[in-house]
Amino acid sequence: MLELFPEGFEERDTADGVELAAYTDDGGEERLWSAFGGARSTEVEEGWEDRWRAFHRPVRVGPLWVGPPWEQPDGDSIPVVIDPGRAFGTGAHATTRLCLELLVELPRGSLLDAGCGSGVLSIAAAKLGFEPVFAVDLDPQAVEATDRNAVANGVAVDARIADAADSALPETANAVVNVAIDVDGRIAARLGAKRVITSGYLAAESPELPGYCCEDRREAEGWAADLHVRTE
Repeated sequence: MLELFPEGFEERDTADGVELAAYTDDGGEERLWSAFGGARSTEVEEGWEDRWRAFHRPVRVGPLWVGPPWEQPDGDSIPVVIDPGRAFGTGAHATTRLCLELLVELPRGSLLDAGCGSGVLSIAAAKLGFEPVFAVDLDPQAVEATDRNAVANGVAVDARIADAADSALPETANAVVNVAIDVDGRIAARLGAKRVITSGYLAAESPELPGYCCEDRREAEGWAADLHVRTE
């Protein structure tokens, strides 16, 4: 399906298994038949190409309003306008919201966003007064989205393509690592930050960060985020 429709397709769970659906034309339907030996087509209503926007709703975390550019920020908020593009992260996922909750309460200073996605956390940090702010991600599209969103929000974020588990990282007072739990510890072990926020894992899990103690934990919708403070 990725080869046939690199621009994207839908995956839906059904009682009989998984259904894959692509919005396409007669030529695309022929490609489906050729690749899979069968396909079912239905007409879709006008405006289908904008339906995905309904899934991106704004969220409010303390003073922060995080939402897409087609929504109107709250008048009393610090707006963080995020166009996700093809990168992960709009602020709506529980792990992102939990990281934002902890971020709002941190002492201001320099910050690294490791695994920045579309730049939600790094841009929110810059809006809150953290500086300088660095963002790294393995995915070039994520770094591109972070750069684009930083410009749209009028903030400075130094976004770079890098593997946070292996590459040299800037020294910062604070760090946010919202990735898979098996990567959290590997990245944190390479940081010199005094405070590290981690997330990307279930509430039943806890990352091990040598040299740090867990000072605060937040949970929502079965997910968790932790604030670790250096003890060594």
